[in-house]
Amino acid sequence: MNYKQIVTAFFLVFSLLSCSKDDGNTPVPLNALATPFASTASNVTNTSFQANWVLVPGAESYLIDVSTDNSFSTFVTGYDALSNSGSTVAISGLSPAMAYYYRIRAKRGVEVSNNSNVITVKTTGVAAEDPTFLKVKANALANPFFVGVAVKAQQLNTGSAYDVVLKNEFSSITAEYEMKMDPISTGSGTYNWVAADKIVKYGNDNGINVHAHVLVWHNAVPNWLKDFSGTDAEFALEVKKYITAVVTHFAGKVKSWDVVNEAVDDNGNMRNTVFLTKMGPNYIKDCYQWARDAANAAGDTNLLLFYNDYATSTNINKQNKVFAIVDDLKASNLIDGLGFQMHNTYLSPAKTQMEADINRAVAKGLKIHVSELDIQVNQNNDITTFTNERKLAQKDKYKEIVKIYNALPAANKYALTVWGFKDNESWIPYSTDLNHPGNDWPLLYDNNFEIKSAHTGFLEGLD
Repeated sequence: MNYKQIVTAFFLVFSLLSCSKDDGNTPVPLNALATPFASTASNVTNTSFQANWVLVPGAESYLIDVSTDNSFSTFVTGYDALSNSGSTVAISGLSPAMAYYYRIRAKRGVEVSNNSNVITVKTTGVAAEDPTFLKVKANALANPFFVGVAVKAQQLNTGSAYDVVLKNEFSSITAEYEMKMDPISTGSGTYNWVAADKIVKYGNDNGINVHAHVLVWHNAVPNWLKDFSGTDAEFALEVKKYITAVVTHFAGKVKSWDVVNEAVDDNGNMRNTVFLTKMGPNYIKDCYQWARDAANAAGDTNLLLFYNDYATSTNINKQNKVFAIVDDLKASNLIDGLGFQMHNTYLSPAKTQMEADINRAVAKGLKIHVSELDIQVNQNNDITTFTNERKLAQKDKYKEIVKIYNALPAANKYALTVWGFKDNESWIPYSTDLNHPGNDWPLLYDNNFEIKSAHTGFLEGLD
């Protein structure tokens, strides 16, 4: 190669090295403005943080975008291409306990670089809670549904805190215990209606829906029936007598009944109860038939009959057995809806598990009742106070569940019922049934009837 050829080759290589391609087609000069790299936020407070990035050679300034969504479809006021010449900027005027997103572009003259990577930062503190009443927002939906709460008769006194909150917030009630067999049935053919009547009358007098819970549950069998010495056939007649009497007594006063509760064990088999032992595997269907017959005989032809159980979203064997029972009842037109208790934790079940479980019932044309909702935040007893982190996690889980429910077809919606009012009155803390080792804060209100972040999460789920 001669000298002229060497020089020509040198300039050719130099020309190639002086160019690069940003998309495989358009040549970009080597000294084009580079894309900045955004780094983690610092100095995070309740209402501000410091955005940080790495300086780009040749940049004259930087444009900062801040948004409340990672797609940047909207911008925080004042932070849509905010210009800054340094490598940091203070972002202020924000809301506590909220997620924000920022990105950076470099600028030189009219030239602007691509957007940087996106940084997520959550402000500290506790967000101001939304005081909107739950039923008000639910009733304003295109496809509204009942918002319910579990109650005790002693709470339903005019002017009490329970009375005020219930009338403002809820459109449905469920007796936590006092409409079960044990408190009502005092002997063969004898009944104590006092507490149950008070609950039903309160609902009827105040235009509040009453979901009746429950006719048959293995943990609420009165001693006289548990120790029944007659034949199995006579035992079955006692159960029939009880169901007929109770459904007849409340005919036209309640909209729905849980007929059988928790008939499936955690192993996916029928639970070994006194009802199964004495009445055989068809006892569930018999109970539903007796309830339907009693309602029809009393002229209550619109009464809705539900089956109710827990942990079906995470326990597929149990879920399969529940739906086998449902299919059998539905084939005989003996069931209208399915109750999903939803005694959940802030970590479980996953959204996809709940959706799959509920949608399985929707596909069968059943009404859906999220019937005993509460969300544990201390199931492992790893906190001694209700931390801000757990408050926000619980809020997100409430929002997730309500959002799933709200998305259901109108024909499948019935009610979403929270299992109690205040944290300190929940059945969950120190529960031996749950093997819960310590305190917890599972409901929408704290011990002083102040709304929690969970309440705001419920409201956000209705958006």
